[in-house]
Amino acid sequence: MDEALTAKGRATRARIIEGAAEVLREQGVAFTRLDDIRARTRTSKSQLFHYFPGGKDDLLLAVARFEADRVLEDQQPHLGRLDSWESWQQWRQVVVERYELQGDHCPLGALFLQVGRSSPGARAIVSELMRQWQEQLAHGVRAVQAKGLASPRLDADRTAAALLAGIQGGVTIMMSTGDSTHLRAALDTGIEHLRSHP
Repeated sequence: MDEALTAKGRATRARIIEGAAEVLREQGVAFTRLDDIRARTRTSKSQLFHYFPGGKDDLLLAVARFEADRVLEDQQPHLGRLDSWESWQQWRQVVVERYELQGDHCPLGALFLQVGRSSPGARAIVSELMRQWQEQLAHGVRAVQAKGLASPRLDADRTAAALLAGIQGGVTIMMSTGDSTHLRAALDTGIEHLRSHP
């Protein structure tokens, strides 16, 4: 859809998505109506359906993609330059702070519950987010390996996958208990594992 739009159309669509994301974060997916989003974004019903022909589900998927992109953006610039132990610690702190601030409310998780985690669109968004996140972590592992700070025998992709799984597990437990201990432990143990193989 985005490619077929004019520059003005793309800007309008982006404004609607951003406004919808704000409303959904404030009110929650279950309590947000299209009228709330229209009021916040100052768009008519016909305009909303022009940019999101599938209605609310179409818009929710677009917002889910926006929120998925934010997960990685919120970790920058640290995630993009994991080439020293200091940068790994800075990244770790940013991840912990992001999820502690989010608390037990995960906008992305709530959106996927609404549109259905098994829907092809939702699966594609999650798969792409995880692929990009793991790829950037693996790039960081290779960066410390290239500097001789980590063992060249470590499998960068496997190490990145384990770190990502630890983060996701820690976040899930934190959302259930309100305690970030497991998230911190997963990150600390993953980084310690990386450091202990010079």
